[in-house]
Amino acid sequence: MRIREAKVVVCSPGRNFVTLKLTTESGLTGLGDATLNGRELAVASYLEDHVCPLLVGRDAARIEDTWQYLYRGAYWRRGPVTMNAIGAVDTALWDIKGKAAGMPVYQLLGGRARDGVLVYGHASGRDIAEAIEATASYLSKGYRAVRVQAGVPGLQDAYGVGKGAMFYEPADPGFPSEHAWSTEQYLRFAPTLLESVRSELGFDFHLLHDAHHRLTPIQAAGLGKRLEDVSLFWLEDLAPAELQESFRLIRHHTTTPLAVGEVFDSIWDCKDLIAEQLIDYIRCSVAHTGGITHLRRIASLADLYHVRTGCHGATDLSPVCMAAALHFDLSVPNFGIQEYMRHTEETDAVFRHQYAFEDGYLHPGEEPGLGVELDEQLAARYPYERAYLPVTRTLDGTVHSW
Repeated sequence: MRIREAKVVVCSPGRNFVTLKLTTESGLTGLGDATLNGRELAVASYLEDHVCPLLVGRDAARIEDTWQYLYRGAYWRRGPVTMNAIGAVDTALWDIKGKAAGMPVYQLLGGRARDGVLVYGHASGRDIAEAIEATASYLSKGYRAVRVQAGVPGLQDAYGVGKGAMFYEPADPGFPSEHAWSTEQYLRFAPTLLESVRSELGFDFHLLHDAHHRLTPIQAAGLGKRLEDVSLFWLEDLAPAELQESFRLIRHHTTTPLAVGEVFDSIWDCKDLIAEQLIDYIRCSVAHTGGITHLRRIASLADLYHVRTGCHGATDLSPVCMAAALHFDLSVPNFGIQEYMRHTEETDAVFRHQYAFEDGYLHPGEEPGLGVELDEQLAARYPYERAYLPVTRTLDGTVHSW
């Protein structure tokens, strides 16, 4: 089962996506998501110029060997561009293997470990009242878990506040916008927001919140302690995790469950956080973390330390990545929850998929492989458009984590 063609498709049906399509000599195809928000063309070039020539003629069935060949063989290891490219190849090979076997990918990973994948939606508003209304709307649609964000009084822009009821795309066309930020104002506001949601809507659903890497460890510890009474499912990305040891301080001061990892690209980025039980959920994604093969290693390590998975699933990852995540989620024993941001109608038309939402859960479907097909003719109608994530500055003009 040799690979005959390796093709990179870049399109922008609502936002930019990079997709790898592999085709075998027998005509089987496999898709992998290589999207890296704001740096899409870097991964496309890495694939086209350096990886795709190596894939033609290789045995598509040798997934582990190919992963090691692309990772160890390049000498320059890790990094978001490299690991997104490897992740795309790995996911596409699993898609092909599932089609060759006539089975959905989750069956090749050991079969179902649960009946459905618990997901959370993103509720937001310009103020607390709008955020509560949006949360109630998600609950009325059957969601059992909701992440809640809201505009911070005194700040014009706020992370997590969407431009539509079910869709959130933070990237700006053209060049980056700049947002003002005050940690002090946020820390005064966030507990009030989440306490108000619980007061209005009760405790019969999972409530999540994202601080998006903006706090110091001691600020994060204080926020986690203040939020213990609202019973969060998790508090996400409290502090930048380049210094994994900083989470020891946070952990010593709060019992609020902690989640981190959407910007990680390898098991080495999270091994200490997991092994020292400094977090409760690891949020690595299929696309950004070297594909299903590498993500399974991370999940196996996490399982030893009572850490559960909570894969990143924002709109800057295509339905190919979402489908791959669902097959992974369905099969791993220590699954926790899956982020689910709905795509635009244009995106769903380009990436026709079998996964479906029902009663708070996503189901990947029973089609062989991942259950996603790329409409290349339709994709060609949506050419790449330069876009960047925002840049944040504190009130005195200092660049701060977005």
